[in-house]
Amino acid sequence: MQITSSFLIFFFHFPALISITDGATTELTIQNNCNYSVWPGILGNAGHSTPKEGGFHLCRGQQVTFQVPRHWSGRIWPRQGCSFDQSTKKGYCQTGDCSGMLECRGIGGVPPATLVEMTLGTSASALHFYDVSLLDGFNVPVSVVPINGLGRECGVAACEADLNAVCPSVLVIERQGKVVGCKSACLAAKSDSYCCRGEFADPKACKPSVFGIVFKAICPRAYSFAFDEASGLKTCIAPRYVITFCPS
Repeated sequence: MQITSSFLIFFFHFPALISITDGATTELTIQNNCNYSVWPGILGNAGHSTPKEGGFHLCRGQQVTFQVPRHWSGRIWPRQGCSFDQSTKKGYCQTGDCSGMLECRGIGGVPPATLVEMTLGTSASALHFYDVSLLDGFNVPVSVVPINGLGRECGVAACEADLNAVCPSVLVIERQGKVVGCKSACLAAKSDSYCCRGEFADPKACKPSVFGIVFKAICPRAYSFAFDEASGLKTCIAPRYVITFCPS
């Protein structure tokens, strides 16, 4: 029997694979490198818990680390320009707002917002899937970096550029004279062709818009339209991931 190089790679990494996937939790670190405060929003997908009560405040330069259960699936997004009452934890965010609450607790953010999506293994596979999505638009640069990951496929998912600076006027979200967000073509037009739904819910029928092509050129490691798995979706098996707002 001929032993292939891929089999040898798997064989010699097998003990490491067991040690990584055998843990009951995965560690997530969220850090804020922006020169302004960011309020992360967190939402567990259906059947999954929402850690850190769904949201908190990160000052400039601050980071928070927490554990999520094995096979956790959910989303994380930055909120900016927020103001909350300290006693009621109610208020408002310019982008990514979740019903005016500091702790989102099962409530998604209002787009546009740069979105991190993660599925950290399933009962059928230990493989982790993650991406940075621009399908709901953009508000803050974000990256996801696996730490001590196993496998050659462990890539960085990111939109590290400030798309607000190059956002077309028809997609701009402005607050107090400042561009704070950039809509996706789907969000702005709300049409089946831009959103890849209805008769366009097929990779052969739905192609990226001119705006999606521009965003992809600027952020090649992010999801730019619905059928962008080839370059937008990353896979890995890692015990820890670092999610950075405004990565350097």
